[in-house]
Amino acid sequence: MNWTRRSFLGRGMAGVFAAMAAPRAADAQASRPPVTARGAVVLCSRGERWGRPVNAPAWQILAVGGDGLDAVIAGANVVELDPEDQSVGYGGLPNEEGVVQLDASVMSGRLRKSGAVAALERIKTPSSVARRVLERTDHVMLVGEGALRFARAHGFEEANLLTEASRLRWLKWKENLSPDDDWLPPADGVYRDKDGRPTGTINVLAVDAKGDVSGTTTTSGLAWKIPGRAGDSPIIGAGEYTDNEIGAAGSTGRGESNMMVCGGFLTVEHMRRGMKPTDACLETLKRVMALTPPQLIQPDGRPKFQLTFYAVNKKGDAGAASLFPGNYATYDGTGAVLRDTAHLYE
Repeated sequence: MNWTRRSFLGRGMAGVFAAMAAPRAADAQASRPPVTARGAVVLCSRGERWGRPVNAPAWQILAVGGDGLDAVIAGANVVELDPEDQSVGYGGLPNEEGVVQLDASVMSGRLRKSGAVAALERIKTPSSVARRVLERTDHVMLVGEGALRFARAHGFEEANLLTEASRLRWLKWKENLSPDDDWLPPADGVYRDKDGRPTGTINVLAVDAKGDVSGTTTTSGLAWKIPGRAGDSPIIGAGEYTDNEIGAAGSTGRGESNMMVCGGFLTVEHMRRGMKPTDACLETLKRVMALTPPQLIQPDGRPKFQLTFYAVNKKGDAGAASLFPGNYATYDGTGAVLRDTAHLYE
């Protein structure tokens, strides 16, 4: 019960006795058995192309009663290690200097701990390094050179993350950046519009058979970013958040807009107040739009960017919502399901 000075005095000694009894009530509530999961579930922020490959190894772990943190990282590693995906891990698009810098975070509801890395170079699986931060340090985030040294100390293999395909795509951007510098464009001489810069991230959430909640978000970030830029993916409470009593949430899309509202945390808090996962995601998007500056709004009132939130609750229900239509994939033991996100704009 929330007491104010007025209500306390108005209730007199009866209020005192009630307050004295409150710890007993709290103890009784704490002794109640915890809410258990209806069934395990894994959610991947990607659609048909990556949803099934990511969810498959995650579900193999969950299906035998494995830990949710193992599951979400196993799923994320699939994309991180695949050079064909240019938005996560190995083969990700580089910053403006042609250097691939990766961000990731992990969080375990059961352990009540999180770990993150930002601007990590030369390591293909930043989500796995983030897990080491969770398990083997008393910190939450390591960045840049410090994150790389930590990964080396734990035996992570270094590699050149810039694939030929990503290098050529960066070079095209560099050569077409300005007509006034000394970088010459291809023979077509067409200068590329600066809008529509590639973005990409993957968020994986899971509830395991024991009802424990885990999540990870991993990315190579905004293509051609200023070196050292970190988006929302490694920020606990923004790119992802878990609460073992409630559920988990994560995001993909414009990180700067998410960080303004601490969207992962906010979405979980909406679920704490009783909202279903999809409704919680929609409510967070409304908050994002309320705080979006005019330069990011089109004349018709729609945003100039995409942002999606994903959520699972303790019961194993999953949902997602985006500014514009999108999709995602889930698996709960009955089969893989490709789902459309709820959305605010067409």
